[in-house]
Amino acid sequence: MSDPVTQSHIPVLLDEVIDALAACPGERHVDATFGAGGYTRALLSLGARVFAFDRDPDAIMGGKALAGESDGKLTLVPAPFSAMESELAARDALPVEGVTMDIGVSSMQLDQAERGFSFQSDGPLDMRMSQEGESAADFVNHADEEVIADVLYEYGEEHRSRRVARAIVAARPITRTGELAHIVRKALGHKPHDKKDPATRVFQAIRIHVNRELGELADGLAAAERVLAPGGRLAVVTFHSLEDRLVKRFLRERSGGTPSGSRHLPEVAAVAAPSFEQVGKAVRAGDAEVARNPRARSATLRVARRTSAPAWAFEGAL
Repeated sequence: MSDPVTQSHIPVLLDEVIDALAACPGERHVDATFGAGGYTRALLSLGARVFAFDRDPDAIMGGKALAGESDGKLTLVPAPFSAMESELAARDALPVEGVTMDIGVSSMQLDQAERGFSFQSDGPLDMRMSQEGESAADFVNHADEEVIADVLYEYGEEHRSRRVARAIVAARPITRTGELAHIVRKALGHKPHDKKDPATRVFQAIRIHVNRELGELADGLAAAERVLAPGGRLAVVTFHSLEDRLVKRFLRERSGGTPSGSRHLPEVAAVAAPSFEQVGKAVRAGDAEVARNPRARSATLRVARRTSAPAWAFEGAL
């Protein structure tokens, strides 16, 4: 019997992503964020061989049945997508014809209270995608007040971050998602009828920090550039402005769209030949999909095609 979490998961912009990848039988594709396997299933149905990455051991475990039914066409890779070059090389699977990335927390992670990603149901304050390393509780209970404030401001775009950080430090120790949400609401004067819960921004910021999500995304985009064959397709779905801004900047730069300088700006140093060409404009979910799946409301898809130019030098993200 299928896992109910898998059944309830709806891949965002599935048709648009699969159309963009244009997978053909025998091609090698990377599903960089396997999750519940929605994109992978679609790619397998088109005859592609899929290398599915996920740093969440629950996702890898949940995909074993699908891998067993795939006649060897699905390889599950228990690793972050930033490691796709070395992991694919170890499997003699380079280059690939497509990479798809669905960035951020998955629906099944949000829906499991014991994972601590959401305050909709009370649970332990965890938020670790890999289930290893520093947890959200470790961060809020041990980080300096100034560090907490900076994280909330940078990753949650919370303009009253110092007030929230002071409240968090004063309330230590904090071990539950419900506790943290209550502390944030009290600090910011939230009322039950207010349209947006301020805890949303705080939880987003802490989750991004604990999982190094933006650094992982930057590293993953550069890795995709290195593993894609000329003509290979990259499809990236993001869910908030910080992610989308990073992807947009990467693709603009790699496709030769960086400004060349003006009388107001210093001359930009010569850069490498474009390694990507952008395909179409950003795509967002239509009304029908948003009605079926509210999570799709904030989704943005950007697509690019790999050129034959060498990958750019990349020193790694923080």
